[in-house]
Amino acid sequence: MTMPAQSQSHQPGREAEMHPRPEYEPRFPGSGRLDGKVVLITGGDSGIGRAVAVAAAREGADVAFVYLDETDDANETVEAISREGGAALAIAGDVGSEKVCQEAVRQTMERFGRIDVLINNAAEQHTRDDPADFTEESLERTFRTNIYSFFFMVKAAMPHLKRGASIINTTSITAFQGHEQLLDYSATKGAILTYTRSLSQRLASDGIRVNAVAPGPIWTPLIPASFDEEKTAEHGSSAPMGRPGQPNEVAPAFIFLASEDASYITGQVIHPNGGTPT
Repeated sequence: MTMPAQSQSHQPGREAEMHPRPEYEPRFPGSGRLDGKVVLITGGDSGIGRAVAVAAAREGADVAFVYLDETDDANETVEAISREGGAALAIAGDVGSEKVCQEAVRQTMERFGRIDVLINNAAEQHTRDDPADFTEESLERTFRTNIYSFFFMVKAAMPHLKRGASIINTTSITAFQGHEQLLDYSATKGAILTYTRSLSQRLASDGIRVNAVAPGPIWTPLIPASFDEEKTAEHGSSAPMGRPGQPNEVAPAFIFLASEDASYITGQVIHPNGGTPT
C-alpha cells in the first residue's frame, strides 16, 4: 500500500480531508519567469491546480482560479498565493456552464486587466464497472466539466489573449492508455488531447501557444473522491516508480509551458507519470 486507506463521498473531493495532505508548495526558489503576468486556472483550489497556482505566484504572477464549492480549500489556496507575493482571486462556479466561464473571465479582467496564461484543469471522474450503467445525464455531466468547459473558457478568454499568451490543458495518462473503470473520463481526456493539438495549429499564427500536461497517478482529492479505500491505498503502486506523484511534481511542467522557456513549443504534451511509456 502506498497511501492510507481512505475515501470521500463527494466530487471533486476536498484536500482538507486527505491524509496525508498532498504536497503543493514549490520545492525551489522562483526566478521571475512569470513576472507581471496573470494566470487564470480552472480547478485551482486543490490538487494539481493549487500547486500550479502557488508555483505561478512564486514565479511572479497574479492568479485567478475557479472552483466548484470547496470553500475551505479555496481559502487556503488564496492564502498560499498571498504568501508567495501574488494577488489572488477565487471565483466559485460550475465550469460546465458557459455563463460561469464567461463570468470567470469577466471577473479576472475586472480585477487584473489582462490574461496571459489560461490553464484548463478542472475535471471530475466516476468509476463504473458496467458500461450499461452510463446514463445520458451522467455522460453529459462528465463531458460538460471535463471538455465543454475547455471550449467555453477558451471562447471567453480569446478576446483578451495577446501574442505571447499561453493555453495549457490538463489531459491524463488515461488518454493514452484508457482505464477500464473510467470510460467517460478517459474519453474526455482523449478529446482534450486532440483539442490541444488542433487549437495549437489554429492559434500558432496568432502567437498563442497551446500545450497539454498528461499526469499519471497523482495524489489529489479526486482519488479518494473517486475510488474506494482499497483502490485509494494502492494508487500509484503500478507506476514504474512504485508510488503516486505529488502535485508539486507536476506543477513545474505547467510553469515551463507557461513561460518563455517554452517559446518554441506548441501542440505538445508533457508526461509526469512516474515512468510509464506513453
